[in-house]
Amino acid sequence: MPRLDPRNPLVIDTRDLVRRPGTMQELTRRVRAPEAIGTDIIAIPAGAPLDLEIRLESVVEGILLSGSVRATATGACVRCLEPATYPVDASFQELFAYADRAAHHHETGADANGADEDVVRKLEGDLVDLEPVLRDAVVPSLPFQPVCREDCPGLCSECGALLAEDPDHHHDTIDPRWAALSGMFAETRNPGNPDPEERT
Repeated sequence: MPRLDPRNPLVIDTRDLVRRPGTMQELTRRVRAPEAIGTDIIAIPAGAPLDLEIRLESVVEGILLSGSVRATATGACVRCLEPATYPVDASFQELFAYADRAAHHHETGADANGADEDVVRKLEGDLVDLEPVLRDAVVPSLPFQPVCREDCPGLCSECGALLAEDPDHHHDTIDPRWAALSGMFAETRNPGNPDPEERT
């Protein structure tokens, strides 16, 4: 695993809090998303601003990280395929355990259900990596089926026209059960078969 870079704005140095239970630090940061955060349908684009409110608390097991992230996700409306935006306001809380505490947790099988010990995040020296925490917080908060607006009428199923631009758009369709009769009626009006009353 590559070492964390303390110059990365999503990496937080906790040296002033380490092994000092009861101490706390609060941070406010605006950073850029290093890469897209979300799904193939909707995501916070790479380079988009992330507004972070962060609280770090020193506890016996490690550093308790909590806070919120605000941003704007973009994607395509599932009804009309036009661009859709979604305001993100997600909260998070995560314990970053000291290496020795995480090892003890693993050795003693602290999780009676046998859950994967990888869910225990660890401090990398004195550093906390925010990126995976933000991803875990943001992705579940995004809409499964984003829309450009709640009342989006979508596209015409016949021709694909954007119904929002033409609310009166419609097609004259004939019930297929009557299509045969319509064809017979057309034949009686065919110029090659004039109406009997017209034969004089």
